[in-house]
Amino acid sequence: MTGNTGQSVDNHKQPALARDSEQPVDNQNTPQTPRLSVHNLSVQLTGNGQTGILDNVSFDLNAGEIYALVGESGSGKSVTATAILRLLPDALTIAAGEVLLEGENLFALTEQSMTSVRGARIAMIFQDPMSALNPVQRIGDQIAETLRLHARDNEQNIRNRVVELLTETGIPDPKRRIDWYPHQLSGGQQQRVMIAMALACEPDILLADEPTTALDVTIQKQILALVAELTLKRRLAVLLITHDMGVVRTTADRVGVMYQGQIIEEATCEDFFHHPKEAYSRRLIDSLPDMSAYRPEEHETPLLTVQDLKVHFPIRKGILQRVHDHTRAVDGISLDIRRGETLALVGESGSGKSTTGRAILNMDRATAGVIHFDGQDITNLPRRAMLPLRKRIQVIFQSPYASMNPRMTVGAIIEEGMMSLLPEMNKSQRQARIEALLKQVQLEPEHRLRYPHEFSGGQRQRIAIARALAVEPDLIICDEPTSALDVSIRAEVLELLQTLQHNLGVSYLFITHDLSIIPQLAHRVAVMKDGVIVEQGKTEQIITRPQHPYTQALLASSPVMAAADG
Repeated sequence: MTGNTGQSVDNHKQPALARDSEQPVDNQNTPQTPRLSVHNLSVQLTGNGQTGILDNVSFDLNAGEIYALVGESGSGKSVTATAILRLLPDALTIAAGEVLLEGENLFALTEQSMTSVRGARIAMIFQDPMSALNPVQRIGDQIAETLRLHARDNEQNIRNRVVELLTETGIPDPKRRIDWYPHQLSGGQQQRVMIAMALACEPDILLADEPTTALDVTIQKQILALVAELTLKRRLAVLLITHDMGVVRTTADRVGVMYQGQIIEEATCEDFFHHPKEAYSRRLIDSLPDMSAYRPEEHETPLLTVQDLKVHFPIRKGILQRVHDHTRAVDGISLDIRRGETLALVGESGSGKSTTGRAILNMDRATAGVIHFDGQDITNLPRRAMLPLRKRIQVIFQSPYASMNPRMTVGAIIEEGMMSLLPEMNKSQRQARIEALLKQVQLEPEHRLRYPHEFSGGQRQRIAIARALAVEPDLIICDEPTSALDVSIRAEVLELLQTLQHNLGVSYLFITHDLSIIPQLAHRVAVMKDGVIVEQGKTEQIITRPQHPYTQALLASSPVMAAADG
């Protein structure tokens, strides 16, 4: 295990996203005392001293610095953050070590004393703001709750302070939105509210646990820029927990690599990316998408053709629920997908990508336009007429766990589609097909007897791919299937999809907001904004010579793209 570098933040680079606009508060070259020091932290399963979750973890957090703790899911990153705050679940126990907050051992404090530390001196931003925010409480009241607990000021001053925090974190019209509920805000705005809550009592230390996972690249860039700006402005010591190496490259000052509960390498960000010491670190870096590998355009006949597709949802108001207007989710798009080809449909959340996929699947009814599949008009086909086509058009959803019945075994999940759409197959044929599919997606045949919760996120996505392949489709609609996966697992899933395409000739409509994965995945790209396609063409043309300002903004907001350009 490597030790702490002991460097002052002023001796190395500033957070990359704030480098052009901010300067360090001071230019002193003398080393500073760490704001927070973690010494030999070990966490074990309660009642089982043989099963270690964290093993002698040590690192320091300095003022004005972003320290990125990186590694794959299950490596112990989030457990480290919750252990610092003494918020571990009952199933986990701190076995050894200490956490020093400016010299004071947090593990020696009473629970009452820790209450005065949480929120006031150490604050945390959680990964999923919608699950962390109370859906029935106004955002202003949720931010004020921390101030009432620690500041004990009068209500008017607290409200004024909440408005200041919302302004500082970039919430538009804060005096009005202070009384909004979480569901009235976008995902990026919800995350900004979480940051406002964390900053309410002006803490010295900020623990950010995957704060940008599954956010659009433009919103992700805004959130990271905000954290970098506040780090310098407030001299915060930030622990950024992430598995996204693109985010690390453009944001962090120092990097700690966590593997199986241990920090196996620690370095400045520049040294880490240019001279990684551990093989695991190199594997993480190598998992970044190859920005120079473009797939040649296919010249097969179109399998799917969409012409002037519109999907409008009525907006009803009043007691009689009359239609007053329409939400134009998809507003006149045209595209085609050729046999054996991948078309990437990219854009931010709310642009109409998933609605397009659902309309092709006939899950959302088209308001206008025509959808042809293999020469057949499938626009708004009746359910019975659409059934035979279900086996030729399949879908892989963003969250494999949410799309699987937790009470069914993996074998039953894969078999379900075959029983419905391939009635000519008998039981033994289906079982042989299930075992072959599991091997095809690099899982073991005995995995068919297990349940979804027994697998990792990457393995569950492989099961979802096997389920989609079970009925031998010609087209698979992939709706954000890699957005929440670790970078190395994401690379494995993308490679698997390409291999299956090469072997089986299947076509993909790949819906995503992440342009960094597009060069090595897609033959062509269509960029969608506000229900319309603003630009489409060959992947290399779109990535290297984008014409539309929106495409240019998406590319500029991608951390991996920015790092590649830099």
